[in-house]
Amino acid sequence: MEGSTLTRPESGTTSARPRTSVWERGDGLAKVAFALLCVATLVGFFVFPTYPVYDSYYSLLWGRDLWHGDGLVFDGFRYPTQHPLTIAAGFLLQFFGEYADRLWVLAILASFLVLVAGLYRLGKIAATPLVGAIAAALLLTRFDYPFLAARGYLDIPYMALVVWAAIFEWQRPRRGVSVLIMLSLAGLLRPEAWFLAAMYWCWVAWKASWRNRVLYAALAASGPLIWCAVDYVVTGDPMFSLNYTSASAEDLGRQRPLSELPAAIPTFFENLVKLPVFAAAGVGLVLGVVISPRRMTMPIVVLASGLVTFIAIGVAGASVIERYLAVPALALMVLAAVAIGGWTMLLPGWVRTTWMVGAIAIVIFGVVFTATRLNLARFDNELRFRGQAHADLTEVLSDPRVKAGLRCGPLTGPNHKIVPDARWIAGTAEGTVLAREWVDRIERQERDALAGKTKNGEPIERPDAEDLARARSTHERGVAIVVTSRFAIFKHAWSDRADDPLIQVPPAGFQRVKTTRFYAAYVRC
Repeated sequence: MEGSTLTRPESGTTSARPRTSVWERGDGLAKVAFALLCVATLVGFFVFPTYPVYDSYYSLLWGRDLWHGDGLVFDGFRYPTQHPLTIAAGFLLQFFGEYADRLWVLAILASFLVLVAGLYRLGKIAATPLVGAIAAALLLTRFDYPFLAARGYLDIPYMALVVWAAIFEWQRPRRGVSVLIMLSLAGLLRPEAWFLAAMYWCWVAWKASWRNRVLYAALAASGPLIWCAVDYVVTGDPMFSLNYTSASAEDLGRQRPLSELPAAIPTFFENLVKLPVFAAAGVGLVLGVVISPRRMTMPIVVLASGLVTFIAIGVAGASVIERYLAVPALALMVLAAVAIGGWTMLLPGWVRTTWMVGAIAIVIFGVVFTATRLNLARFDNELRFRGQAHADLTEVLSDPRVKAGLRCGPLTGPNHKIVPDARWIAGTAEGTVLAREWVDRIERQERDALAGKTKNGEPIERPDAEDLARARSTHERGVAIVVTSRFAIFKHAWSDRADDPLIQVPPAGFQRVKTTRFYAAYVRC
């Protein structure tokens, strides 16, 4: 149908009639809506005072260690993989002292707004302003995405960089430097962008001069080179992050064989965008290609490249979780928006009218589907928990008796979840906050080694003497945090099936000195 009398001319061509429809004059309305969204986001930032998640707090801690000139430690019990750009951000935020963690969340929320604007733009250039607005609305109502932003996940700025890199390339094909800079920055957040940068280099290099090819290659390689350089300086192993991530994924049960990925991908997509949007994306893909295949190029490229990188990280042995498909899921939202609002690409007539009526029916179905399955109370509880738990932990660690206990020995929590939050709030150094699950594993390893037990046919080695001494010291003195709330216990105590239930029991001889809604502190000096 492209080029027929049924379709509107593409952007930059001359139209036979003036554009008077509100659907083609949507930029003004979009700006107003975006301004209101910015205001609502700022209000939400104060109404729901959330704090960074586990991985993000470690970036702040590494930034603080760098600020103080202390050595960085990337290898610890269930430490997250380091990301060079977030460490740099964590370092810069140290200028703001105790407000750094809240400003981290604010920065991620700002990145989310940039992502919303980018998805609107991607939908607009692929079709019309209405399609862009629908794509942005779908993003806002796929609550996993704003929920990631509210908790300070680095995936949000990563997605924003990738989407805007795609937009820049669409605006001026083979743009080169600016696109590669954005992909390089994205590659300092997530290694999937390394594959995107490599694929883009293949696209721009074959028509470029030799000088530009070298420049493009340097930019495309900067992400992995900087990442490996940071690993080498800190650990002495340039491949530390890759090896560590694979081992961590195996420990947490997040690895999947290649044979399982084809079945996992549709399930992950359905969880991310929900079934009606997933189905509408398939319809939108067909309709968009039939009407204007060239304008569907960029959403399809984003979808295909995202799938390739997801499979690549699965083959590499890294964690395979659904949020790593978040970028190609954005392309599905654009394609679903084409299915709903793509009738604005047609000239008035029975085809356009029929499609518009069908789109209204789809919207009604989607609203009913979402309303009957949406549990707003869960989101409210989750968001409020982040703020309330942080306030409770701060109250516990600020108690004079707890502070006295911290001078006697290490602080322990049930498992790894509470470690970075406690370190950040208490202002303690690396190695002063431990997980009792780690202590249990070290002591169990010592017992198994002395008993001559084997694992995978190999004798179990005794743990490092320093680790064993640190583990034993937690029984003698210090502070033990116990989770007291049913809601919090499955988040900060028993979040992994491998965790021993006894990690919720404070060591013998410790006396309770402080209790709040979510935590209790036990001290022994």
